[in-house]
Amino acid sequence: MTSAARSAPLTTRRFEAVAVGDALPELALPITVTGIVAGALASRDFTPVHHDKAAAQAQGMADVFMNILTTNGLVGRYVTDWAGPDAVLRNVAIKLGAPNLPGDTMKLVGTVKSKDEAAHEVVVEIAGKNAWGNHVTGTVRLVLPAASGAGGAR
Repeated sequence: MTSAARSAPLTTRRFEAVAVGDALPELALPITVTGIVAGALASRDFTPVHHDKAAAQAQGMADVFMNILTTNGLVGRYVTDWAGPDAVLRNVAIKLGAPNLPGDTMKLVGTVKSKDEAAHEVVVEIAGKNAWGNHVTGTVRLVLPAASGAGGAR
């Protein structure tokens, strides 16, 4: 998963510059055993199916598979890479579908679903697909700062 190029902007997107319907650029993330195991360990998820191939196979899977905490982190990364370093995540709400297995690629896409002028909040709808279908779907709610000189909440 570390071989994907990061596209984080050097500056943060401003609330006024974002429109409902804006598409985020696709992010393709290769799924590897190392990435799956590292994500499970980093999130302190020691469930054997996330690091032990034999345990995963005993549960009917072909190999180890990604845990929800790793997926949640990747979704957050995807949206903050687009939004920039001063954006503030308020909520990540995701649902898992097809498993992420080694050798596959998850392609994340997103679209700005709504904007709240008073709170400077933006809701981004995301989907992460692999060869089996949707691995993850959901929404991310974040606050973007106002353009310099513009009023509103930060």
